[in-house]
Amino acid sequence: MSSQFIQMNVEFNTSVETVFAILSDHEAMGQVLGAKVKRIQDGKDSVNGVGSVRRLTPVPFADFEETVTAFEPNRLVEYTITKGSPLKNHLGRMVFSERDGKAHLHYTIQFEPKLPIPLSGLLVKTILEKAILAGLHKLAKRYQ
Repeated sequence: MSSQFIQMNVEFNTSVETVFAILSDHEAMGQVLGAKVKRIQDGKDSVNGVGSVRRLTPVPFADFEETVTAFEPNRLVEYTITKGSPLKNHLGRMVFSERDGKAHLHYTIQFEPKLPIPLSGLLVKTILEKAILAGLHKLAKRYQ
């Protein structure tokens, strides 16, 4: 099975601190992405930081859990799926920076499908990328 890689770049006409505060907060990120997201375990040093766990329910009865593995305020959030997903070897990475007074997000996701179904990885990649970008662009429009 082949690894899939999603790479997204979005610019926001606001500060890195503003964008990071929204996208690093589990429930707020869920609102951006239009998915039900609930923090079920607080992180070690901050509620949404390393070790925090969120349960996502993109559609009814299809929930899974993600755990934050790296967290640097206003710079980085990394997470991996730790329970209940049809994906394996998953890593999500959001890198925040500032360019010309605007926040920039470089968001990558890599994964492999668990099921040996041809093109299933490509299908998941297409759905994920479209849904996430739609939410991020909607958020960016708030700051135009």
